[in-house]
Amino acid sequence: MSEAITDRDVVRALRPFVRATGPLLDTLREANLLGLRDREVERGADRGLVDKLWDQLSKVKVPGTAAWARMDVHQRDEWWLNRLGRFVSLLAALPGVGGALADRLPIQAALGAAGQGLLLSAVAGEHGFTSTEDRVRLLAHVLFQREVDGTAVEQDAADREAEDRATEELTSELGERSTIKAIGATVWKLAKVLWRLEDELDKRPQGRFYHQALGMLPVVGVVGDYFGERSALKRVRAAAYAWFATQ
Repeated sequence: MSEAITDRDVVRALRPFVRATGPLLDTLREANLLGLRDREVERGADRGLVDKLWDQLSKVKVPGTAAWARMDVHQRDEWWLNRLGRFVSLLAALPGVGGALADRLPIQAALGAAGQGLLLSAVAGEHGFTSTEDRVRLLAHVLFQREVDGTAVEQDAADREAEDRATEELTSELGERSTIKAIGATVWKLAKVLWRLEDELDKRPQGRFYHQALGMLPVVGVVGDYFGERSALKRVRAAAYAWFATQ
């Protein structure tokens, strides 16, 4: 890009990004899916097949279940890393089927950064950092190595309305049903937001050198890119923990 990206540019891009990811992740975390959170397993009870099925579902460690409520914060972090991490890593790796040519395009970096931003928002929520300002500071620090103040960019009424519209557009695919297709489309939209910060994307945590080497190869490059993104997500979580400790 011809002009240097400023902290103001970073904050303006991250605010709608964070606002779009935060409510979605909070809803997934707190939703009482089918009432399962309130169901406890009663041992030795003589009940019907349906009740036994509900009890089995209540043991599944997903947001909204009794098992989820009993998990500590680090167990929930691990859940987000594995379940969310696999999905976003695959999305980011798919352009790698083209090998070195695809690696030179910013879309792969933007998708990877979007997935990392989603994980950061999820982990931040588990550690009590729920405000837009805190998450903007966290994402700027981990993804772009910048120390910004999320409240530093002054907004007038028009700016706030524009941000509201951008946030609504980012989450519009999820309005009716949260299918895999809708979630993928939303991640794509989030990636396009970060694409505006193209010159900053190389600063985000990366995979190991051998992941990058494999990612340069046509077709099998997607494998290297996938494991590279998974490795990078672990670094993202470690960087988040270090940031939490300083707050």
